[in-house]
Amino acid sequence: MHSTDLVSSFAEIAREKDIDRDTLQLIVEDVIRAMIRKRYGSDDSFDIILNPDHGDVQIIHVREVVGNYDLEDPVTQIELNDAVKIDEDFEVEDEVAEDVSISEFGRRAVLTARHTFRQRIRDIEKENIFVEYSDLVGELVVGEIYQVRRREVLVVHNRVELVLPHEEQIYKDRYRKGDMLRAVVKEVRRDAGSNPQVIISRSDPTLMERLFELEVPEIDEGIVETKRILREPGDRAKVAVVSHDERIDPVGACVGLKGNRIHAVVRELSNENIDVLQWSDDPYTLIKRALSPASPLSVSINEDLDPPRAKVVVRADEVSQAIGRGGINIRLASRLAGYEIDIYREIPADEEDVDIDEFADVFDEDTLRRLRDIGCDSAKAVLELSIEELIRRSGLDTAMAVEVVQVIKAEFDEEELEEEELLD
Repeated sequence: MHSTDLVSSFAEIAREKDIDRDTLQLIVEDVIRAMIRKRYGSDDSFDIILNPDHGDVQIIHVREVVGNYDLEDPVTQIELNDAVKIDEDFEVEDEVAEDVSISEFGRRAVLTARHTFRQRIRDIEKENIFVEYSDLVGELVVGEIYQVRRREVLVVHNRVELVLPHEEQIYKDRYRKGDMLRAVVKEVRRDAGSNPQVIISRSDPTLMERLFELEVPEIDEGIVETKRILREPGDRAKVAVVSHDERIDPVGACVGLKGNRIHAVVRELSNENIDVLQWSDDPYTLIKRALSPASPLSVSINEDLDPPRAKVVVRADEVSQAIGRGGINIRLASRLAGYEIDIYREIPADEEDVDIDEFADVFDEDTLRRLRDIGCDSAKAVLELSIEELIRRSGLDTAMAVEVVQVIKAEFDEEELEEEELLD
């Protein structure tokens, strides 16, 4: 094989992989020097001249002329008798420069060089992907879905494979090959010997932040700032915003005229309900706003507990709104405000209810304490919660939570029965 053939094949591979000229030259020289070291044991006496424009490489072997029978190292020295065969004017201590043909290294060495070159290109590709996408962590990318698997979706972005794991998906999404998909780069994992794995996410709050930046110019320009975003992907989200210009309403800017801005974000996120509220450094105000669409009547905070808790009283007809379906509203509000929130129902003066301590003969003190700690200081307050929410917030096991609800329901059923008997 001629040197032009070898260099041309290297250049072709480099073009396919978008490797720049300077990098190509460095790699080719490293590969050829590896060939030289394998054959001669050292590459110190060799110069390599690469001309990518002509697809040619010149290997020059430089040796010092020594007296006959004074040869100590045939790699770095040449005897005078052999030197004058090249040029009769050579003398001792002169330098002899000879061209070495690629073909002299043999077919196996050339094949090894090609393999080494490809491996070096792959290593550069891996490093470039790692560096490029590490810089894109938290940024929005748009790619094409090319494979849908049971536990992940594979997406192509700039000829790089991105992975959308099951846990980073929105459960309402339906993925089809060929569809375009928006996501944020969440992390780049580098495992020894394999390509970097670029993980993208549709469930991360950062995606919502980037979408608002696209739809709301005031956010992109820094006039409106998103202070905090909490999501239960596909179901509900709460976005707390603040304006750095008193003339700009941050909530109105995010919602847009007739809701056009927020609707664009909602559609992108599979109709996830988004509550936009104005941030406040005052925890009482923040908690009230975070519980939207409910309108709390009062908030009291206990900072001594771990985590700190907030007691919130709402009108009876707004309890379900404050808690939300499956407890989603109160969970997001608690995370947003940084307090475990307990909802108390406003009890009209003329309404019959039973203090939770009246059940001391049925439940032990630990159960009663757990109920009081989550704001259930009356029987009807307990009945406002679903079994699932009661278990989650109180820490009661399923059997005890079911028993509590059954006993309290029975109490009210018995009272109603007694009233009916009296009427009869």
